[in-house]
Amino acid sequence: MSNVSHVGHDMAGHPDAPEMSDRYARVMGGRDVALVDAPLFLVGLYCAVSPWILHFTTSQSALVTHNLVMGIAIAVLGLGFTAMPRRMYGLSWAICAMGAWMIISPWVVGSSPDTGVILNNVIIGGLTALLGLVCAGASMKMSRGGRS
Repeated sequence: MSNVSHVGHDMAGHPDAPEMSDRYARVMGGRDVALVDAPLFLVGLYCAVSPWILHFTTSQSALVTHNLVMGIAIAVLGLGFTAMPRRMYGLSWAICAMGAWMIISPWVVGSSPDTGVILNNVIIGGLTALLGLVCAGASMKMSRGGRS
């Protein structure tokens, strides 16, 4: 009978281990922000539908359109980081700017917004800016690593 136990065996001794490791590195393409693109996409989706979730469609019609457009833009950037991360690193600071804009937008775009609307946009903006900073930090780390 053959010994089918795998005790004492590890992948380091496998003949295809170096090839699999190289392929994994190629597929990931140096993606340092692999955990940021999905949350960014979800924040964008929530931003787009938040006027209907919080029911401020009748009282803040300008903010409804604003949040829909900004949410779609944030979600598209999140998808961009998933599809082509190396090309999207340059837009990291734009995500930070969009987050800052979302924070101040209730007072600029809206007309006497209530606390729920303000809190909603401040949380969305804060999360967007934070995720943008993570992307920007990864971008700077990657550019420093590329020059060495």
